[in-house]
Amino acid sequence: MFKRIKLLVACIVLIVPVSVFGQLSVPKLVSDGMVLQRNANVPIWGWAKPGENISVTFNGTSYHAVTNNDGKWKVTLADLSPGGPYRMMIIGNNTSITLHNILVGDVWISSGQSNMEHTMHSFREVYQSEIDNAKNDKIRYFDVPQSYTFAGPQNILTSGKWVMTNSQTVGDYSAAAYFFAKYIYRKYHIPIGIINASVGGSPAQSWISQKALKGQFPDYYKESQHFKDTAWVSKIRHEEQQKTQAWYQTLQKKDVGYSKGHHPWFRPDVNTDDWSTMKIPGYWDDTRLGNINGSVWFRKKVDIPASMVGKPAIIRLGRIVDADSVFINGTFVGSTSYQYPRRRYNIPAGVLKEGSNTIVIRVINVGGRGGFVPDKPYDITAGGQWISLKKEWKFHLGAQMKPAPSQTFVRWKSSGLYNAMIAPLQNYRIKGVVWYQGESNASKPKEYHNLFATMIKNWREQWNEGDFPFIFVQLPNYMEARKEPSQSDWALLRESQRKTLSLPNTGMAVTIDIGEWNDIHPFDKKDVGKRLALSAEKVAYNDNNIVFSGPSYQSMEKESGKVVLTFSNIGSGMVAKGSEEPKGFAISGPDHHFVWANAKIEGNKVIVWSDKVSNPVAVRYAWADNPENANLYNEQGLPASPFRTDDWDHIQN
Repeated sequence: MFKRIKLLVACIVLIVPVSVFGQLSVPKLVSDGMVLQRNANVPIWGWAKPGENISVTFNGTSYHAVTNNDGKWKVTLADLSPGGPYRMMIIGNNTSITLHNILVGDVWISSGQSNMEHTMHSFREVYQSEIDNAKNDKIRYFDVPQSYTFAGPQNILTSGKWVMTNSQTVGDYSAAAYFFAKYIYRKYHIPIGIINASVGGSPAQSWISQKALKGQFPDYYKESQHFKDTAWVSKIRHEEQQKTQAWYQTLQKKDVGYSKGHHPWFRPDVNTDDWSTMKIPGYWDDTRLGNINGSVWFRKKVDIPASMVGKPAIIRLGRIVDADSVFINGTFVGSTSYQYPRRRYNIPAGVLKEGSNTIVIRVINVGGRGGFVPDKPYDITAGGQWISLKKEWKFHLGAQMKPAPSQTFVRWKSSGLYNAMIAPLQNYRIKGVVWYQGESNASKPKEYHNLFATMIKNWREQWNEGDFPFIFVQLPNYMEARKEPSQSDWALLRESQRKTLSLPNTGMAVTIDIGEWNDIHPFDKKDVGKRLALSAEKVAYNDNNIVFSGPSYQSMEKESGKVVLTFSNIGSGMVAKGSEEPKGFAISGPDHHFVWANAKIEGNKVIVWSDKVSNPVAVRYAWADNPENANLYNEQGLPASPFRTDDWDHIQN
C-alpha cells in the first residue's frame, strides 16, 4: 500500500547499564514543564549511586527513597489534586535537581501511524489561524523520539522535552492529539499533557511486546526474534540503501531531461514541439506513454498579470505520485520525495514576472501509476488572486526504469516500536490513550480484531493501572466509491475496530464521513479530535449527560420479509442526513449476495428491505472502502458506525 521511499536513520535504543548513572539523574519525561496525573499515586524515579538517600519535595510534601543495587530509586507522590505550576526538588547525597513549572492534570498518550503523527504544520492550509492563535500553557506536549529496537523493552528515552502550547510550538504537535486536548481542556479546564508516540506506516504488531505476541501470534513473534540479529539487520539496511541509491543514480544518468547538453529541460527556452499533451490532474498511464516507471517531465506556460507580481506567491500541486521537483522560469522552487504530502511551495521573490511564465515539473514514479492525484488544488496564488493549473500540459519521458527496489522497513517490524517508544513510558502515570491506526493492517482485516485487542490488553498490563481508557479512531472513508455492494478490506477492518468495543473502557470515534477518497491523510483532524474527546468524556470522564457517539447497531429481527434493526446512541433521534430516507444499506438472502436496500427510520429502529430479497438474513451498512452514500446520523450530527449483521465467519476477506 505504501510506496514511500524515505530513508530514516534508525535510532537503536540500547539498554543503558544503571551503573552509568553515578550522579543523580531522572528520565526525560520527569523534567521541566511536565504534567503529572491528578487524583492518582504518581511514581517519580531516577538513578544515582547504589545505596544513596534520595528525597523528593513536591507541593509541601517530602518523599524518601534509597537507591537499590542497580542504582535506581523511586518514590510515589500521594493523591494529587489538579493545579500548578509547582516546583519539585530532588536531593541526593551530593547533588540536587530542581524541576520547574510542573502542572497536575490529565496525561494522555497519543499513538498510532501517520494520521496521528501528522502535525499541525502538515495541515496549515486549513489550520493556519489555529496555529497563529494557539496560546494555552495548560496544554503541554511531549514528543517521543522515533526509534526502534528488538533487544527487548527499554527503560529510557534518548531525547524529548515538555513544551507549552503557543503559536511557535503548536505546529509540531500531532494535529489530531492537539484538537483532542483542546476540546478536553475546554470542557474540564484542567491541565492536559499529551505524550505523542507515533510512527507513519506502522502496523499494530510493531506496538506489541514480544511476550504478548508469543502466544497468539507466533509468526510476528518469530519476526521480532529474527530482527534481534543486529548484524543481519545492518546488512539488510546497507544493501537496500545501496540498491536504492543505485536506482536513483541510474535514473539521473538516463534522464534525457538532464543529459541534453547545456539545455536541461527545466530551462524556459526548451523546444517542446515534439512533446505530447496531457490534462493535469491525471495519470500518464491513460496516455500513449502507458504504465511506466521512471521520470516524466511536464511543462506549461502561464500568463501572470501585473497585479500578482512582486507579492508573496504559492504554487499548489495537489499530490503527486511519487516524487517531484518544481521549477518556475528556470528557478527551483520545491521538491517532495514521496507521494503522500500535499505539494505547497513558496515561490521565491522575483521569480514570477508579468506575462508568460514557464512551469516545469519533473515527476519520478517508483512503481504503479504515476501522475497527479485528481480532486486536489492545482494553482498559483498571490495577492488574493489565483490562476488554475488544471489545464493541458506538455509532457515527455525523461527515463524509463524498472520499479524501484523494495524496502524492508525494519522500523515497522514486530515489537520494535513498543520496545523503544512505549516501554520507556510505562512508569509514567497516565489517564488513558488515544489511538489512530489500522491503515497498515488493512490487508489482514480479520486478524486485526485479535491483534488490536491484544495490544490494548498488553499496554494495560504493562502500565499496571487497570483498564485505563483507550479511545480509538475508526478508519475513515477512502478510495474510489463502488456502484454495487462489494467486499472491502477497509470495511472489514472497521468492523474489527467496532468489535473491539467489547473490551472495557474503550471508545471509538467514527470518521466515515470526514475522509477523502483520494487521500489516506484527510485534512479534517479537528473533527477527529472532537469525536475522540466526546468518547473520552463518556468513557474516561463518566459524563452520562452527553451524546458521545452516532447511532450504534444493537440487534436485528426479521418481520414479514423485512429486517428490523435496533440502535443505541440515537441522541434526540435518528435522521437521514441530506435525504428523506437512509441510504447505504445492503441486504442479502441465504446466498449472501448483497443488493442495495430500501430503508426507513422508526424511532430507534431502521426497517430494511428489498423487493429482490424475499427471505432476508443479513444487512450491512456503509460496507465499502468509501461508502459515499451512507447518511444515517443522530440529530446531534454524529454518524452511525458501519456494521454488518451477518456472521463473522461468512465474511471471506
